[in-house]
Amino acid sequence: MRKEDIAETLVKKFDLPKSKAREVVETVFEAITNALVKGEEVVVSGFGKFYVAQSKERQGINPKTGEKITIPAKKTPKFRAGKQLKEAVK
Repeated sequence: MRKEDIAETLVKKFDLPKSKAREVVETVFEAITNALVKGEEVVVSGFGKFYVAQSKERQGINPKTGEKITIPAKKTPKFRAGKQLKEAVK
């Protein structure tokens, strides 16, 4: 499913103009992204939680050369499904 499909669902369910439905979908994803950029968690009750995980700097090996390299620390967006979502997918 793509953002366009989500917008189409809104069009059908709420009788919205297609442009307004797209705007709503974009606004929701922008809000989630902006919150994660600020380091905040986004909790959608019954669905799940979006959050940012911090990995530590670590040592690795280049598989081609065997050379030891330093893998820098980084932040990664994560999602943890809520109980209701897990139950629905079973």
